[in-house]
Amino acid sequence: MSSLSKGLEKVQVMVRWDPSPLGAPANDLDIVAATYSAADPYGEPRYLVHFDSRSPDGTINLNRDSRTGQGLGYDEVMTLELDRLASEYARVVVGVVIQQREVRKTFGEVANSGFRIVEGYVELAKDDFAAVAGATAATVAEFVRDDSGEWAMRKAFRGFDADPVAFAQVMGGRYS
Repeated sequence: MSSLSKGLEKVQVMVRWDPSPLGAPANDLDIVAATYSAADPYGEPRYLVHFDSRSPDGTINLNRDSRTGQGLGYDEVMTLELDRLASEYARVVVGVVIQQREVRKTFGEVANSGFRIVEGYVELAKDDFAAVAGATAATVAEFVRDDSGEWAMRKAFRGFDADPVAFAQVMGGRYS
């Protein structure tokens, strides 16, 4: 018997920020998605999607990538087609990480940084990074598949002091 409730199908995660001041190192924020298997939903990610990549099956894509924050609106956009994701996956964690180049930067040092998560025209979440101002990376959402196969979103807003490689290793852990 099928469920009367309809889970999430195609979701977009968008990130915005202002360019760094003239002469300062560029602000470069990146969206990262990690998929986890049903057999080990808090273990190692099965795969990561970030700049210059997409999921092996094409269900998670980075549609827009900015290295500077220049331009209007949202600077990075990732699409997650949860309804097409293979049944072996039960969890997807999405986060944002600041590329650390010439100097260490935190969200508090990146002007007007924020995120928005939508499904079609429905806004699921929207926030800035003020709550994690001292962090260099943050998870923003966790998508989980229930026993009936429907996807739901849990806001998972947590800051981390980690570079991109370390963040990818810790972003999907259990946190209370």
